[in-house]
Amino acid sequence: MSWLQRAARRYNPFGGTSGRSSSHSSQHSHQSDILHIQRPLHRADEIAPSTSRDESMIEVTDDHYDASTDEGMSATDPMEQTGNEERMDSVCTGDDWVLQRHPRPNELSQDTQPIPGPSTSSHSVEHLRQSQRLIGYQARASSGSPNPVGGAACSQSTEPTEGPHTMTSLGKPLHRLTEKQKKKLFFIEALKTRYKVDYDKVQPIPYIKDRLYCVDKVYVEGGFEFMPTEQVTRGSGSWERLESYKPVFSDQRIQSVRRIIEGDPGYGKTTLTLQFAYDWCNRVEGSPMRDVEVLILLRMRQLSGIRSIYRAIEVYLLGSDPRVKEADIAAIIGESKSAIVILDGYDEYPDQHSRRVTDIRRILKLDLFANTPVILTTRYLPGYLAPVTKRVRLTGFDEIARDEYIRKAVVGEDEIALSSIKARLKENPVLEDLCQVPLVFVMFAHIAHENKDFQNFKSVTEFFQYMIRCFHEHLKIKSKELNTVRYSIDENEHAALDKLAFLAISQENQQITWRRTGMRKQLGRDFYETYLASGILVEEEVVPERSSRGVEVRFYHKLFCEWYAAHHIVYILSQPGQSVPLNELFRHMKPEDVQYVYRFACGLNRDVSSSILQYLEKSQGRSNRFTLLCLLEQSGDVKGILGNVRDMCSQTVNIKEGDNRMLQRSTIQLLDIAAGHGILVSSLHLDQCFSKFDVTNACIVLRSGLRLTNPKTLKVLRVSGRTRETAGDSKGIEVTREELLGLFRTCGALTEIRFEGREFLLPHSVPTEMIPPTLKTRNIIVSYEDRRGMIHQLNWDDGHWQTTNEPSLRIPQEELDQKWALEELAKVTTDGIPVSCIHLDRCFSKFDVTNACIVLTSGLRVTSLKTVKVLNVGGFTGTGAIPSDIEVTREELLGLLQTCETLEEIRFEGREYSLPLSIPAELMPPTLKTRNIKVSYERRRKHGVVHQLNWDDGQWQVSQQIQTHQPVIHIP
Repeated sequence: MSWLQRAARRYNPFGGTSGRSSSHSSQHSHQSDILHIQRPLHRADEIAPSTSRDESMIEVTDDHYDASTDEGMSATDPMEQTGNEERMDSVCTGDDWVLQRHPRPNELSQDTQPIPGPSTSSHSVEHLRQSQRLIGYQARASSGSPNPVGGAACSQSTEPTEGPHTMTSLGKPLHRLTEKQKKKLFFIEALKTRYKVDYDKVQPIPYIKDRLYCVDKVYVEGGFEFMPTEQVTRGSGSWERLESYKPVFSDQRIQSVRRIIEGDPGYGKTTLTLQFAYDWCNRVEGSPMRDVEVLILLRMRQLSGIRSIYRAIEVYLLGSDPRVKEADIAAIIGESKSAIVILDGYDEYPDQHSRRVTDIRRILKLDLFANTPVILTTRYLPGYLAPVTKRVRLTGFDEIARDEYIRKAVVGEDEIALSSIKARLKENPVLEDLCQVPLVFVMFAHIAHENKDFQNFKSVTEFFQYMIRCFHEHLKIKSKELNTVRYSIDENEHAALDKLAFLAISQENQQITWRRTGMRKQLGRDFYETYLASGILVEEEVVPERSSRGVEVRFYHKLFCEWYAAHHIVYILSQPGQSVPLNELFRHMKPEDVQYVYRFACGLNRDVSSSILQYLEKSQGRSNRFTLLCLLEQSGDVKGILGNVRDMCSQTVNIKEGDNRMLQRSTIQLLDIAAGHGILVSSLHLDQCFSKFDVTNACIVLRSGLRLTNPKTLKVLRVSGRTRETAGDSKGIEVTREELLGLFRTCGALTEIRFEGREFLLPHSVPTEMIPPTLKTRNIIVSYEDRRGMIHQLNWDDGHWQTTNEPSLRIPQEELDQKWALEELAKVTTDGIPVSCIHLDRCFSKFDVTNACIVLTSGLRVTSLKTVKVLNVGGFTGTGAIPSDIEVTREELLGLLQTCETLEEIRFEGREYSLPLSIPAELMPPTLKTRNIKVSYERRRKHGVVHQLNWDDGQWQVSQQIQTHQPVIHIP
């Protein structure tokens, strides 16, 4: 007999119990029931004292059983009675595999109770209450034969009957399943039970613990982007938009067995993984998780010291149930038709810097689960990645996502309440950037809706002070209720917590979690319990390898850790005669990683902020945008920095692709302040960081995912594209008519916009009927450079582009790029457009006199030379591939000059070229003498000496270095 049959046969769920009437017992005695295989997890204080056997709890579901009339079942094990055998049939109910149990005749009148199982620790009280079952009973009515699953109830019979052998989802009756198949079915059901506990207890506001939501009821999609590269790159690269979270698995452009989902703290990485789990457990229509057979979801912050991924699954997802071992788990995953592994929170993984080889490292390097899709969520990229890894990132909430969340989780369809919350955000412009973080916005929305005294805030510090006060005030109100714990800790006394937060965040490798026993000892039990009850601190179960279960503690969000760490910094710097050098104090605290530590510290103490600002000016630069935001916190009022903002906006404001997100955020926030106070921005230069203009939300989106939401005071906007070296596989950035016109309408003060670089693809024309009359009268200068190097300017009268220059082309070494450049050259030559310059970049081989064309090192030929004005033949010097000599004969040189009918100059740059010593006068055609073409080259053995051909005598004359007259723009 299998373990599954034995587990099911131990119980009589509908036998009589003390306190239950005989008629009630009789009514249920003729019902068959269904057993759901689920995870065992019980509280120690709920286990019967007499329990001595390792057996598991059984629970009747509310759908078919009136719990109000039941006081429990006896502890007698029906299997102890001999001579009575029951039959277990398996039933497939849709997507669930269950057991159908038929009671034995002599069970019908027994007073029995289930035998509780062994105790295990749990994550929280809510988790325990929802998880304390291994096998759940779901009763259904039956008659002479069992009622088919999902069918109508049949009339009851007074005698128990045997049902047919119902088939399992594997196509076999239970007694014919192998042990491996039974373990797999148990494993999947245990996973679903575990995930349901997690996704059913989403807590938007940490201090309101009695308000829990299913993730599907509150999840709102923010922005998603992916990097479409063949191999993983650590640069910022080119990002493209994903419309939803669902294509993360199905979109062919990011198909891979390794994917990384990146996002700043609070951007919803963990919530997204819970939504994946919900989709899988409930087989949500349209979700890529619907047809996945096995889903493994692990929190990496819990995996301290655990080398084996199978050990982690056994401990955290199965509760160390003895019936499924690590070897079973490995076999189930390896043999599954489709399995997905999600590892959440690599940035919180305690062993990420360990030298020990763990399964996590092997997974990331593709040494383990090589054919199993794995998703890793993280704030930053790990140091070791498989080349096939694809990158996806979360970009936070835009206005549409904010509105959706407010409707979905806060106010419902109350449009007046929705408008009120949005108005409060607009009244607090200093929070605009902070509320792009979904977690912060969620708290803001709920607090703004529920607190009528919600005020206008002049700084982020002021807002955070208000929010912390809300945490404590709610706890005080709850403490006044009957039969509740009283908390009497002074909310302003938290020096011990400040020090703990500072020590954690100031380390080189931040680890902002603590063991509960140690933290409670340092803080004091009363203080610890108060902050745990308030929601500022959160407990979480961990099971280190070769160690007993334990509980770790962390802050609800990293921002809270930065808040209390800032208090400790203020304490240190405000001590009389303190001599701690600031560069030592902030040695491992980079502003781009912990920007709010600096901002909070400046906002908490005006005197201390002066020292911090001086330090930032020295380390970050006096004009650094971040320094100005810290100055804003110090002054406590935007008016205190308006002079600095005006000075900044009077010059060109640069946002570069190489800037970290903190610096980009700081610049955007200062531009928002300028727009809010009507300060004109003379020029904004988006240097290789422009992504698109979001027409719906009327904002400029950067490659980093950040948004410039209030560009109405810009006068000149320069948008620079990337070079071929930095563009990678980018196919260009298309700017549609709608985006272009939307940009003009949004930027009300705009006088000029320039798209610099050949990366941008603008519309061929803008129909006049689409151009509002106000735009025509403003006569904005709009120009861009196409991929041939030609500059075009928009004519507002007819909506067409006018060419303002001649194109220049670069023909590179790579054969694929050469083909593209030659196609473009053929087009402009056919159209009769003069080419200002052709630059042969280390690819010239010879001139074919017979066919009148230039032969490249790849073997390709340049035949379209008639309209070229300047030909620049680049050398190989410094490339590591210098030919011993490239001889250009008299015949080749003269043939080249005659073929290029409009040629004005030819330059051979590089000492590898060997030109003829002279050209006899009798070989010179008269037409070449009259054209007086400039021909120059650098002699091989005389570095820096440039010679120019004298057409009068055919000799070379020493000349100064000839500078390039035409700017040559590389073709990406």
